Amino acid sequence: MASKALHEGYTLHISRDDYVLEPTDSTPQTLRRLRISRKTGDIILSQPGDAEMPAAQQTLPIYGIMGILSLSTSDFLIVITARSLQGRIDGHPVYLATDYRVLPLAPPSYNSLLDHPVEKHLLRLVEKHLYGGVFWFSYGWDLTRRLQAQATTASEGKAMWELADDRFFWNKYLHSRFIDISVSNPNQDLSQFILPVIYGSFDLRPTHINHIPFLMCIISRRSRYHAGTRYFSRGLDSTGHPANFNETEQIILCDISPTNTMPQSAIGGGFGVVEGRVRMSFVQTRGSAPIGFAEINTLRYIPDLIVMSTLEMAAAHKKHMTEQIQTYGRQLLANLLKGTGRERYVKEEYERQVVDAKLGDNVKYHHFDFHKECSKMRFDRISVLVDQLEPALRDGGYFHQSVYEEGLIKTQTAVVRSNCIDCLDRTNVTQSAVAKWSLTQQLRAVGILTEKDVVDSHPEFMQMFRNMWADHGNCISNAYAGSPALKADVTRTGKRTTEGMLRDGWSAITRYSKNNFFDGERQDAFDLFTGAWIARGGPNSALALVTDSRPLIVRSMPYVLLFSTLMITAALSLPRSSAYPLLYFIMFWAIVSALSLTYIFGHGVEYVAWPRLNPPVDALFYDGPGHKTGMHGRGKSLNRLPLPSWVKQNVLGTMKKMPVLHKLEEIEMGTTAAKKRVD
Repeated sequence: MASKALHEGYTLHISRDDYVLEPTDSTPQTLRRLRISRKTGDIILSQPGDAEMPAAQQTLPIYGIMGILSLSTSDFLIVITARSLQGRIDGHPVYLATDYRVLPLAPPSYNSLLDHPVEKHLLRLVEKHLYGGVFWFSYGWDLTRRLQAQATTASEGKAMWELADDRFFWNKYLHSRFIDISVSNPNQDLSQFILPVIYGSFDLRPTHINHIPFLMCIISRRSRYHAGTRYFSRGLDSTGHPANFNETEQIILCDISPTNTMPQSAIGGGFGVVEGRVRMSFVQTRGSAPIGFAEINTLRYIPDLIVMSTLEMAAAHKKHMTEQIQTYGRQLLANLLKGTGRERYVKEEYERQVVDAKLGDNVKYHHFDFHKECSKMRFDRISVLVDQLEPALRDGGYFHQSVYEEGLIKTQTAVVRSNCIDCLDRTNVTQSAVAKWSLTQQLRAVGILTEKDVVDSHPEFMQMFRNMWADHGNCISNAYAGSPALKADVTRTGKRTTEGMLRDGWSAITRYSKNNFFDGERQDAFDLFTGAWIARGGPNSALALVTDSRPLIVRSMPYVLLFSTLMITAALSLPRSSAYPLLYFIMFWAIVSALSLTYIFGHGVEYVAWPRLNPPVDALFYDGPGHKTGMHGRGKSLNRLPLPSWVKQNVLGTMKKMPVLHKLEEIEMGTTAAKKRVD
C-alpha cells in the first residue's frame, strides 16, 4: 500500500501550460509529481520515478495546498508560501500559515478575462479571507479532531483527510476535486497532497505547578458550516448548523507516572522536555442559540431582532441537538442570555425548542442571566453557574490517557454548550471558568495538585492561564465580530478594570462600524471560500456585484450630509464681518444636515453593506410566526435595498408574505438555486 503521509513541502514549477508540484521529501525512486494542466484543467499524478519534467518559467517553494477554487472566468490554485512554527504536539510541528499565492489556472492568453471587474472583485474577496483569517495546519497531527476522537477511531491505512472532522476541515470544499479523484481512481490517489487546515486558534505553552513541568494547550476549531460574520450569520440554518460554532479543547500534557515520579528526562522542566506520556483534554462548544433568529442592521446601535418560530426551525433544532449528542454525549446547555428586554424572546424560544425536542436526560438546560447575576462588576458570581453544572461535569468527566496504563483511563461523556447573543464575550468568561474547574480536577488526578489544592492558589500559573483564555477569546471574536472580545480584562485578571472598560468602548465602536459598513464583503468571502456560493454563468451576468443600483437620492444623501457639515465647519472657522448672515448660513446648513441625517437613519437598511452573494433575504422579508422587535430604517419600501437586481426580481414579490421559513436560497451569477454545500 502506498504511503498516505502528507508531503511537507514542494517546489512549484510554473509554465505557460502547467503547474507541476514536486514534493521535496521524496526519493528519486518514489517521487510522484502532481501536474495541473492550465489548458484542460486535468490533474494528473505521475508514476513513481518518472524523470520527465517540463520546462518551467518560474519555480516557487510552497508548504501546502489550500485547494482549487472556481471563480467567474477561471479556476485558481491556492497555495501556502510561508509558515510559522507555533509548537509541537506528540513530536509533530504545528504551523500558522502566514502567506499565500492565488494562481490562475487559465493560461496567460486569458489575462484580459482575468481583468474583468467581477473576477477582480471575487479574487479580492478570496485574498481578504486568506489574510484576514487565522489558519493552522500540521503534517503529522490531525488538528481537526480532539484527542478523544483520535484515540477512539481506527486510523490504520487512512489518510488524514479521510479521518478529519468534516465540520472543521476548513478548506475541504477547495479540495473537492482532489478528493473526488482520490476516491474514484486508486492509481491517482492524491491523499499526500490534501492538507486539512483549521480556522481558529492554537496556543501551546510550557508551565509548572509545584515544580512539576507540563504543557498546556488551547485549540479552537471553527465550523465551516453556516460560517460568517456577526449580524449576517445568526441562529440555525435550515440544516441544523448554528452560526459561530466553535469547539474548544483544553489539553494538558505531562510525564508524571502513577507513583508521582518524573522520568529522568523531565527533571529540570522547560519547553521541549515534556514528552506527553500522560494526556488529558477537556472539550467545550459554543454556538449561536440553536433556534431560527436573525438581527437586521439598520444603522442603529441595536439591530432589529426577528425570531422565526416555524416547524422547519424546530426540526433544525432537534437535528442539531441530536448530532451534538451523537458526537459529544450529554449536552449541558448554558444559556447566558438576559431574561428581560429583547434577548428574552430568543431565550423563551430556545427554552420552548428544548422542551419540544423531547431529548430527555441527554440534554440538561441551565439559564444564567449573566448581566443580572454578574452586575456591579461581580464577575466572581460566574461560580454560581459552575456550581450548578458541577454534578453533571463530574459525571461527564474528561479525557485521560497514559502510556503507563493500558486503554483509556477516562473519557468525556458530556459537553458544556454555551451561548449568549453573540457567543463571544459572556461566553468566553463562562468557558474559562468551567475550564478552570475541570483543570483543577485533572491536575489532582495526576498528582500535580493535592486533593485540597486549587489552581487559583498558584498566581504565576493563573496569570498564564487567564492570558491564554483571553487570547483565545480575542481570536474567536476577531473572526466573527471584527474586534477583540469584550470583558477580556475579566478573563485576564479576574476583575473589571478602567483600562478594560475603555478598551471595550473602542471595540464596541469598531464592531458597530465593521458590522454595518464592512461585513457584507467579509460574509461574501466566507460564502465563497466554504462553497456556500458557487460562481456560475460568467462575469457579465454578475455585474450587479460591482455596481450600485440604488436610486440617486439614496446614494447622494451621505454626500449632502458631508457637504453640509463642511459648510458649517467652514463658517465657524473662517473670518467673518457680521454675525447675523453667518447665523442664517449656519442655520440653513444645520437644517440640511439634520434632514439628510434623518433620511439616512429613516432608510438605514439601504445604507448597510449587505452581502451580495447570499443576501439574507429570508430574514429581511420574513413575515411568519415568531417575534419582531421593530422594523426600523425601512423607509416606505424595500424595493430600493442595495441588493443585486436578480435578488429583487426573484424574491421581492414572493417573500414579503411568506408564511413559513423556507430553505435558504443561493444566488448564483443571476440565477437562483437551492443552497447546498458542495464537498
